[in-house]
Amino acid sequence: MNTRIFLSFPHLGGNEMQYINEAFAESWVVPLGPNVDEFEKRLESYLNAPNVVALSAGTAALHLGLVELGVTAGDEVVCQSFTFAASANPVKYQGAHPVFVDSEPDTWNMDPDALERAITDRKRATGRHPKAIVVVHLYGMPAKMDEIMAIARRYGIPVLEDAAEALGSTYKGRKCGTIGDFGALSFNGNKIITTSGGGALICPNSEAAKHVKFLATQAREPMPYYYHKEIGYNYRLSNISAGIGCGQMEHIAERVSRRREIHSLYARELGNLPGITVHSEPDADAVSNFWLTTILLDDKLPFSPEELRLTLEASNIESRRLWRPMNMQPVYADAPFYGDGCAERLFDRGLCLPSGSILTDDEIARVIDCIKNYYQSK
Repeated sequence: MNTRIFLSFPHLGGNEMQYINEAFAESWVVPLGPNVDEFEKRLESYLNAPNVVALSAGTAALHLGLVELGVTAGDEVVCQSFTFAASANPVKYQGAHPVFVDSEPDTWNMDPDALERAITDRKRATGRHPKAIVVVHLYGMPAKMDEIMAIARRYGIPVLEDAAEALGSTYKGRKCGTIGDFGALSFNGNKIITTSGGGALICPNSEAAKHVKFLATQAREPMPYYYHKEIGYNYRLSNISAGIGCGQMEHIAERVSRRREIHSLYARELGNLPGITVHSEPDADAVSNFWLTTILLDDKLPFSPEELRLTLEASNIESRRLWRPMNMQPVYADAPFYGDGCAERLFDRGLCLPSGSILTDDEIARVIDCIKNYYQSK
């Protein structure tokens, strides 16, 4: 049996253990410490954003972003439907209600036209505008942020960017996650860089960052005993995990570059097969990290994405169906939805291919050969 090819396996750089060993040597085995401080500084430098707070997960970052934006029980929050559940679930943590918006076909991200329809219709239905907008840069592809931000500003609604999959992606030269009012990152084990589990919230100013740190450490007031005036959370990143992140940040440019190289290999070898489309940047405004390279299969092909996934799996190659949209999830069956079914069509016809920066050209060639052989056999 061939060695397993994973979808997006962690890629260690070599110096992670140095930071971890130093933390153990100095007994910094807690959710704060020098590695956390250093990791935040490196993220701030890379993003050109001076107020980054390292947290326990990308979901925690999204949750605290909503808290900072004042989302409370009974509010509505407009969310991109085509995404992972973690983009929407924090809305429910706050007792608020998600309103889902469809994708547009260029980037697969939030459709600006559907967004504006959702905003104006919710105002008619409820008497008030949604409290926030959560836009996702799906699979690393930047959303149409100029249009989305213009709509958000027109109606006075703040934007929380879910850049969990988009560290290193840029839109008109700006790093994804730094364009909206807040931005959330993820360092889960399958992301561009990892802290094993972790995330970060990009804040608009030092006051917001200070308050996020306060909330993330149980909102403990500066008293000689435990004293709380606000509800807090145990959301701070551990010093051990941050040590992994420090080592990972030494190679962030290489990791992004390699994923883009892998996408180019797929595009060159699969892009000329009739009926297969390798999803690529729609214009020069967007530069994707191509966290995952994704393909669409024409419905006229004699096989489905699921059949191709099973064929790859039989060759010990991991692939994944595209995200099932949130408006198709049973848990959100009653949530309002605005769109024409673009995301549903993408889900029906799409597949994610192995894209981890640790993969060699030979391993990518093995994936490509498996797809080509199956394609030609049909």
